[in-house]
Amino acid sequence: MYRLQSIRKCYGSNVALDIEELTIAEGRLYTLTGANGAGKSTLLSILAFLAPPTSGEIFYAGKRVDRDHGSVEEYRRKVTLLHQSPYLFGGSVDDNVAFGLKVRGIRGEEQRRRIDEALDVVGLRGFRDRKARELSGGEAQRVAMARALALKPEVLLLDEPLANIDRETTGLLEAVIASLPAQGTTVVMTTHDPDHPGRLNGESIFLEGGRHVLQSLR
Repeated sequence: MYRLQSIRKCYGSNVALDIEELTIAEGRLYTLTGANGAGKSTLLSILAFLAPPTSGEIFYAGKRVDRDHGSVEEYRRKVTLLHQSPYLFGGSVDDNVAFGLKVRGIRGEEQRRRIDEALDVVGLRGFRDRKARELSGGEAQRVAMARALALKPEVLLLDEPLANIDRETTGLLEAVIASLPAQGTTVVMTTHDPDHPGRLNGESIFLEGGRHVLQSLR
């Protein structure tokens, strides 16, 4: 799905990321680990095509990503990034899950079907009319996951999605995340939990000081 070659991301004189080569296969789940400041969030932003690397090349689905020819927006629509503390809009759960679908021109019966399906997956059937600002932290995280899943992305990037939520929500979302590769979705998830690769049947990518130093396969 991705091949990164000689990728560097610099902020002034600070080198935040320096990856000689990294390959992410289609339909796999990867846990991205490393200490705070190791470059995990920077790498997710690059994989989401939200932050260009300072230098180097990115290949997506076998094609070189050329930012100078306007292809980035096309790739952004194939990839969804879910942050650790996702923002929910005012209004209903339905409004929140529908937002990305409306942006992509998906309306009517198809929109309703996708919203219902995504809410079912995260255990929130019947929540469409609930006010988003009245949800618990775990419920809000599940709505954010539903909003991401409704888009049916080729790649789902997750930045600490299981931090600071209750045990029940953690177990439910772990099961959802683990099921995605079998449905064809490539998943890259940052985590500080060393047991996640085993529990999620994933592969592990380890960053240290912005460098890709280890990749373990299952």
